[in-house]
Amino acid sequence: MTTRNLVLAATLAFALGLPLLTDSGFWIKFAFATLLFAYMGQAWNILGGYAGQFSFGHALFFGTGAYAAAIAQVTFGLNPWLGLPLGALAAGAVGWAAGYLSFRYGLRGSYFALVTLAFAEVFRILANSVAFTGAGVGKFVALQPGWATFQPGQIGFYYIALALVVASVALVWRIENSRFGAQMMAVRENEAAAAALGVDAYRVKLRAIALSGAMTGIGGVLYLQFYLYIDPLLAYGPGVSVEVLLVPIIGGMGTVLGPLVGSVVLHAASELARRAMGDAPGIHLVFYGVLLVVMVRFLPDGLMGLLKRRRRRDA
Repeated sequence: MTTRNLVLAATLAFALGLPLLTDSGFWIKFAFATLLFAYMGQAWNILGGYAGQFSFGHALFFGTGAYAAAIAQVTFGLNPWLGLPLGALAAGAVGWAAGYLSFRYGLRGSYFALVTLAFAEVFRILANSVAFTGAGVGKFVALQPGWATFQPGQIGFYYIALALVVASVALVWRIENSRFGAQMMAVRENEAAAAALGVDAYRVKLRAIALSGAMTGIGGVLYLQFYLYIDPLLAYGPGVSVEVLLVPIIGGMGTVLGPLVGSVVLHAASELARRAMGDAPGIHLVFYGVLLVVMVRFLPDGLMGLLKRRRRRDA
C-alpha cells in the first residue's frame, strides 16, 4: 500500500472507533457536525471546485431538502427514511431549475454566485411566509428514538454521516477519473476552449449543479433528523452557505480530500475561537469572514495545494 492509502486506512479506522474512545456527547456532536459539513463541502466541491461555478447560496439546496423531508413526515405522515430520497429529488430539481435559469442566459463568475445567493434569499422569504412550512415558527419533528424512525441517537447519526462522507469521497474520486470529470475541469479552465473541443458546457454545468444540489439536500435531511427542527433562517440563511463554501476553500477546491481536511480544520478552529470569544451572536460569521479572506489571500489552493507544493520541493 502507498503512504497515502495507509494514511486513509488509518484515518478511517480511527473514525470508525471514535465513539468507543469517548462517552462525551459534546465530542460526538462535534464530530457529527464536522462530518456533515465535510459531506456538504464535497457536494459544493463538485460544482465549485471541479466545474468552476462558485455558489454563494448552497443553503438553497440544504433548506429545500430539509423542508421536503419535514413536510413529508409531519404533514403527510411518510416514513422518515423516505425523506432522504425525497430531499435529494427536491433539492436536485431546485438545483436544475436554478442552473437552467442561470446558465441558459450565460451567467457565470460573480454574477452566478450572486444569483445563487438571491435564490436562497427568495426561498427564505417564501418559507417565512407560507403556512405549510410552518412560516416563521418552522417545522418540529417528533422525538421517536429508534432506527426505524430515523432517530438512531448521536452515535447512530455519527456513523450515518461517516458513511455519507466515505460515499462522497468515492463518488468524487470516480468523477475525477471519468469523462464527466474531465469535461467539468475543461469548463472550469476555459469554457470557450472546452466548447471548441466539443464539450457542451451548458449541459455539463447543469448536471453538476443538479448533482451538487441533490447531495446537499441529503445533508439537510440529516440535519433535520438530528436536531428535530428547521426554520427559514436555519434552512436558507447565510450561515450554512458560508460554512459549506469555506470547507473546500480551506482544504483545497477541486481535490478529493480537500473538503474533509477543510471541515476538520474549520470546525477545530471555530471551536477554539468560540471558547476564546464566547457565544456572542454572529461572532462565528465574523470569524468565517476573516478566515475566508486569509485563505483567499495567502492560500488560494487550500491546504492540499500547500501540501502538493511542499512535495514538489522535496522531490
